[in-house]
Amino acid sequence: TSCKGLAHLTVDARKSHPPPSTHWRPEKADRSSLSSIPGMPVLFSALFLLQERSSLLRKWYDLMIKNKDDLAKIITAESGKPLKEAQGEILYSALFLEWFSEEARRVYGDIIYTSARDKRALVLKQPVGVAAVITPWNFPSAMITRKVGAALAAGCTVVVKPAEDTPFSALALAELASQAGIPPGVYNVIPCSRKNATEVGEAICTDPLVSKISFTGSTTTGKVLLHHAANSVKRVSMELGGLAPFIVFDSANVDQAVAGAMASKFRNAGQTCVCSNRFLVQRGIHDAFVKAFAEAIKKNLRVGNGFEEGTTQGPLINEKAVEKVEKQVNDAVCKGATVVTGGKRHQLGKNFFEPTLLSNVTQDMLCSHEETFGPLAPVIKFDTEEEAVAIANAADVGLAGYFYSQDPAQIWRVAEQLEVGMVGVNEGLISSVECPFGGVKQSGLGREGSKYGIDEYLELKYVCYGGL
Repeated sequence: TSCKGLAHLTVDARKSHPPPSTHWRPEKADRSSLSSIPGMPVLFSALFLLQERSSLLRKWYDLMIKNKDDLAKIITAESGKPLKEAQGEILYSALFLEWFSEEARRVYGDIIYTSARDKRALVLKQPVGVAAVITPWNFPSAMITRKVGAALAAGCTVVVKPAEDTPFSALALAELASQAGIPPGVYNVIPCSRKNATEVGEAICTDPLVSKISFTGSTTTGKVLLHHAANSVKRVSMELGGLAPFIVFDSANVDQAVAGAMASKFRNAGQTCVCSNRFLVQRGIHDAFVKAFAEAIKKNLRVGNGFEEGTTQGPLINEKAVEKVEKQVNDAVCKGATVVTGGKRHQLGKNFFEPTLLSNVTQDMLCSHEETFGPLAPVIKFDTEEEAVAIANAADVGLAGYFYSQDPAQIWRVAEQLEVGMVGVNEGLISSVECPFGGVKQSGLGREGSKYGIDEYLELKYVCYGGL
């Protein structure tokens, strides 16, 4: 799709920040190959003091806001995300740069008084070094700034490998970084084809110059990268797959629960790691919820071209993604589930799928234990709170979880018992730059965003000062 106003960002990005792959090729890697990227310093902090780093990140933020419309169009053009959602992502993405421009000034150490009269102990926080950042296609801008903003604030340099499906967002950010005054070699982008993705990822992650790996993507790929990191004991943070439960208890407000379900499930056509994958609804409210949910889907969702006004559901990222949704729907129906609405590919084309609601879903169906990443909402009926929590916690992943209840005691119990890193209570949208993002179990390691995000790119150093 060609869009007026896109060219100056993507073309200029190639001029001022040519993809480092033009200088760095994995097939010729000698395990010190990242050092061949022109002008690449090991530490951003070696070039700029924290106040200067803060100022540069703020300038980068300002430029993102100034170019927000063009950046949003790039996202829609390369991923199909509805333009309104893409505009929301750009604002969210820019806020990470603003947040970490402020956090850069708040990296504090400690002075510790020991039991020895003639000694003092100091704790310093120092940047880990070069960070390898590997990002997904579903949030091609926000996943970069959430990681890179923290890394640069800490004083690190970064090498970004964006998803093969969405490289232009990363290159556009590189152009704006250059305009903001961030020197060449500090923010590096290595786009590659799907064919070379595994090789490029391995070469980056095993390079001795890299001290830190940050990855957002599938649990399967995350485990591969953990193996790469283990060989040289690199610092790692990972945000991996999810299977988010969305629990509706009998005491819930049905209208609020449906609104939360719509926001959580169908944002980006269900292609988010924190979107609800399993809807657990208590028997007493089940029928009313399913009826209202189906009505909301039919009334509020419109499948179409992401650039067309009124579109709420764009295409899935590729045909393989559609086939996965189709497989889960067919499996569920064969095992007794009922299609309440949707259930098949949309007439617009092979990458479009109808927003789908299933009832009479059981735990042996694929959609109950396999992440969907598509517009499919399966509803499982339950009787007791204990049963719902047990079903929710049966997964080997634990990124996000949601539940709706008006019972204060129940809210505390369930929020504490859910085995996830993030919980939405009577709320379907939980992401915020101020709050820590991450999961437990096989959903990852570490946290991003918030005041904790910068710690992922800092090392603690203890200094013993004697002879006093």
